[in-house]
Amino acid sequence: MSAERADWALLALTPGIGPVGVLRLIETFGSAAAAASANLSQLQCCLGDDAARALAGRVAAADVEAALAWAEAPGCFLLTLADHDYPTPLAEAGHAPPLLFGRGRRELLTRPMLAMVGGRQATPQGRQIAEEFARGLAGAGYTIVSGLASGIDGAAHRGALGTEASTIAVIGTGIDRVYPASHRQLAHQLAEGGLILSEFPLGMAPLAHNFPRRNRIIAGLSRGCLVVEANVNSGSLITARLAAEAGREVLAIPGSIHNPQARGCHRLIKDGARLVETVDDVLDEVGRPAPFIPPTAPAETADDTSATGQDDPPLLAQLGYDTVDVDSLAARLELTAGEVYAMLLELELEGRVASLPGGRFQRLS
Repeated sequence: MSAERADWALLALTPGIGPVGVLRLIETFGSAAAAASANLSQLQCCLGDDAARALAGRVAAADVEAALAWAEAPGCFLLTLADHDYPTPLAEAGHAPPLLFGRGRRELLTRPMLAMVGGRQATPQGRQIAEEFARGLAGAGYTIVSGLASGIDGAAHRGALGTEASTIAVIGTGIDRVYPASHRQLAHQLAEGGLILSEFPLGMAPLAHNFPRRNRIIAGLSRGCLVVEANVNSGSLITARLAAEAGREVLAIPGSIHNPQARGCHRLIKDGARLVETVDDVLDEVGRPAPFIPPTAPAETADDTSATGQDDPPLLAQLGYDTVDVDSLAARLELTAGEVYAMLLELELEGRVASLPGGRFQRLS
């Protein structure tokens, strides 16, 4: 597996390829290993000349070696699209990062997640609201996803830390760096009780164009996106837009008309975001997660067809006739989200299940 992980890292960390290019390579050559060992003329068929030469010349070899060594440290890991616990919602959202650096509680990747974002110049009231909502939503079973920025992001992480569902920080730097520096202690707490994720190579500085890329991961991981307090120029509105484009619920907390830090939320509400005032309002929109069961080996299924019929797999019995998301089904069946998604895809091809907007599914027969 370490060789396969090295091949994925080489594709992901080679300059000029990007997530779309990595997927094109996998589709063309059939595996990361085959793509990583292809010659220049083969690579030029599906990559630009500069990217093909960079991959053939293994210009990212030092970054790959550093990444593999870093992942040997306690609590650190590399996650690829080939891993069984790669979050299904992120994989389906488009432009999924083929490689993620992770530090902390890897099991949080299998939980239902909710994004909470907002402006860096948050008011004291905004930060208090963010902490209270994050604590309540995490207590209800949602892992809170945010960006470790000053203001609302930091407050959301602090509110969810200490709960079982906890919180995930997706950052816009290398995972070995902390930005802003004032969040160094918070980052340490996240590495201990939550999870930090980054798609950037080790040592990457906080460059401006990194943060919109980070925002697409926050949106892709989450069932919905709650904007707590933001001005009209806040990057959190980018996250909200990406969430809407991915079919996620977008929610916003209103504020005073005299508060410039609330105008971004008001704009979102005018554009169709759900106005929410309480944790229950949020749960009414995004649903209440089923009780979380940590993933284990697939449960044995008895050869008893009396309840569901010989042609009804256990998944259909758990699905029922109400719409449901993959994470809830995974919890009910004690399987990983990836295993459940594969079963749903087969049933959808058979015409027995329909996929709906927002990553939900419904039984048809």
